[in-house]
Amino acid sequence: MTDELRLDPKTTAVVLIEYQNDFTSEGGALHGAVSEVMEGTGMLANTVALVDAARAAGATIMHAPIMFAAGYHEISAHPYGILKGVVDGNAFVKGGWGAAIVEDVAPKDGDIVIEGKRGLDTFASTNLDFILRSKGITTIVLGGFLTNCCVESTMRTGYENGYRVITLTDCTAATSRAEHDNAITYDYPMFSLPVTSKEVVAALSA
Repeated sequence: MTDELRLDPKTTAVVLIEYQNDFTSEGGALHGAVSEVMEGTGMLANTVALVDAARAAGATIMHAPIMFAAGYHEISAHPYGILKGVVDGNAFVKGGWGAAIVEDVAPKDGDIVIEGKRGLDTFASTNLDFILRSKGITTIVLGGFLTNCCVESTMRTGYENGYRVITLTDCTAATSRAEHDNAITYDYPMFSLPVTSKEVVAALSA
């Protein structure tokens, strides 16, 4: 482990972005689009191991689900891009199975669930920044969906806001391996330290 990767659990938060059934689980509205990359990276098993180790070390665990009321009235009546895919797939409807956080990484006592995520950047429509600063968190460790969308958007804002940002290369997934690899190879190093979950576990345990 290098000094660059040294982590203090007291000032570190693991932020889990959209680990919800519509992405993670068989039968989820968008699972088919990400299942190949999930399997290739071992994403879910890696995340479970990381979260268990981070909790044991005393780091903060934060969950950032995206949810919409039935009818999607919180967003444009004519969505485009990724949000059009969400609406067309009837995904992440509040109160439904698809919007629920997958049981493998379900919140436990002491975890924080970030509310109000309606778009791509986890900072944009939530109180994530306020909670991080109030807890004295200076390092955020990001995993989730999609590698090149919500994780990347959150990474960029975290960097701009002055946080030390670490991205988990084996706890993320996109709709294709090419998009996943491209983001990690070319974009992530500009705004974060891209590492594996095992490297983070080692750094938290040092």
